[in-house]
Order: sequence, then structure tokens, then C-alpha cells
Amino acid sequence: MERMLEGKVSVITGAGRGIGRSAALLFASEGARVVVSDLDEGPAREVVDEIRARGGEAVAVVGDVTAEGFAERLVQTAVESFGPSIDVLVNNAGYTWDGVVHKMTDEQWEAMWRVHCTAPFRIVRAAAPYIRDAAKRDMEQGRRVHRKIINVSSVAGTDGNPGQINYSTAKAGILGFTRTLAREWGRFNVNVNAVAYGWIETRLTRAKDEDTVIEAGGTRIPVGVPRQQLEVFRALIPLGRPGTPEEAARVMLFLASPLSDYVSGQVIKVTGGW
Repeated sequence: MERMLEGKVSVITGAGRGIGRSAALLFASEGARVVVSDLDEGPAREVVDEIRARGGEAVAVVGDVTAEGFAERLVQTAVESFGPSIDVLVNNAGYTWDGVVHKMTDEQWEAMWRVHCTAPFRIVRAAAPYIRDAAKRDMEQGRRVHRKIINVSSVAGTDGNPGQINYSTAKAGILGFTRTLAREWGRFNVNVNAVAYGWIETRLTRAKDEDTVIEAGGTRIPVGVPRQQLEVFRALIPLGRPGTPEEAARVMLFLASPLSDYVSGQVIKVTGGW
């Protein structure tokens, strides 16, 4: 049986760890040629090596998605490596920088907007000639080819979450971006959808006492959730547990595959019923 993403060029940001890593490996197993983008070189190279060891095709693009010129470099690498069309684009890169509103700095606020909204906007804009314009050429030749854009949101964006007003606002913003882009590019057979995740087991959702930090823009930022709060979350999930990155990635695969060719402008919550 033909694999669902056979030969499809798939660009995934934040693909060195967590959900993005699982998506890159899963997409490659379904035949995609994957551009693995991540802030950190080590994890990105490891994912590429794993894909190649399994017989797949992948390249790494290392850098900060919020940096000037990064979007163009990412898209150019995809085109130079795999050809003049991008079939699947997953805007997954991101992190949290928590704080209550009266203690939040401008830097915290603006950092979340840059990574969760401005970066996806710039990447989509840079990719337009290889998604929208490529679709026009297909249509002129009488071919219907669906291309997919998948944006990552959160239940913090759909429902709000105390202590994350910056993150919640940015994750709500990407939903407006998703729905508008779906309307603008639908006539070009481009499906644009979002996934709003609940508690998925990644370094961003570990207990804070594990002292997990990330480095962004030269700043060391503590990430994670207070252990007591995690237990409250667990009690609220009807399935009684957090999701795995592999389970989270399967929803991305659905949205990237032909199974979702008539799904667009939607937000799928992946929460275990929460």
C-alpha cells in the first residue's frame, strides 16, 4: 500500500524534540522528505540521522525561527534540497515564558508573540511561491493537488490559562491566522488547520522541580509546570493521563495526509477529553 506522504516535501519547525520530532519521524515513515528545523543543532542532526538510517530523506535547518532572514533560509533550503514545491508546512516551534499579568515584562510578552505568531507568518509568506503559486500551476494544468499548512496552538489559546497571558494570547492569535489563511488560500487547494494541544509529555510540561530550562535569544528561561498543578491537570483529563508526543504527531499526520483533503479552517483539540 502506498504511504500517505510519499514524496511530499514537509517542513517542520521545532522538530528536534517533543511533538515536532515525533512528527518528523512519523512523516518520514510515511514517505515524506523532511526539512527538520530546530533552534539547537544537536537534536536537529540526530533526527535527520535517524530518518536517514531508516532509509528516508531529510535535511536540517538550524536557527531561531524569530531571527531576521530565517524564514527565507528555511524555505530556500527546502527548495534546493527537494524541489520547487512545498507540500506540507508545520509551524510547531515554540516555548512558554510564564508569569501573571501584573508581573510580566514587555520582553516576555513580545517573545511569545514573535515565536508563536510572527514566525509562522514570515515562514508562510516566504513559502508562498512554493505553495500558492505552485498550486496555480497545477490548476492551469488541470491537476488538483492539495497542500497542507498545520499550525500548533494550545488549549491555553482556546480556553485561557492563568499565569500564561502572553502564551494564551499568542496561541489564540495563531487561530485567527489559521482561519483567515484557510479562506485566502482555499481556492488554491491549500488546507490550513490548527491543532490545540492539552497536556502532552514534553520538556515544556515536566514538573518545574526538574530544573528544565531553555535558551532563547540569549536568555535562560525556566520551563515546566508546578508538580501540584500537574496533578490537578491529570484529574481533569477523562482519559486519566497526558498524551505522548507520538499520539500528538498522529493528528498532524491526519492533517498532512489525503485523509483531510476536505478539512480546512478547523481547530482540532487534542486533550484526552479535557
